[in-house]
Formats: sequence, structure tokens, C-alpha cells
Amino acid sequence: MAKKGKEKNTQNKAKHAKLMNRKKNKIRKEKEARAARLKALVQKMNQQNNTDTAHD
Repeated sequence: MAKKGKEKNTQNKAKHAKLMNRKKNKIRKEKEARAARLKALVQKMNQQNNTDTAHD
């Protein structure tokens, strides 16, 4: 038999889903930013190594 009245716990589930999505997006952005910084650092080091070896 179906429940009568207000649905129970749907607002809590919606808030939880929203917070979890926010957390996942934050982690994803941090991971992408870290990868971009690492990629830039690797390029910089490669460029320095190339210029150092060219002068030798």
C-alpha cells in the first residue's frame, strides 16, 4: 500500500547528492590543476635541459 502524506527523506537525499557532487567536482578540478602544473613544470625543465645541452 502506498504511503500517504509528505515523502520522507527526499530533501536530505537531495542535499547529500548536491554535497557529494560538489566534493567530486572539487577533487576533479584539483586533480586537473595539479596535472596542468606538473605538465608546465616538465615542459620548463625540458626547455632548460635543451638550452643547457645546446650550449655545451
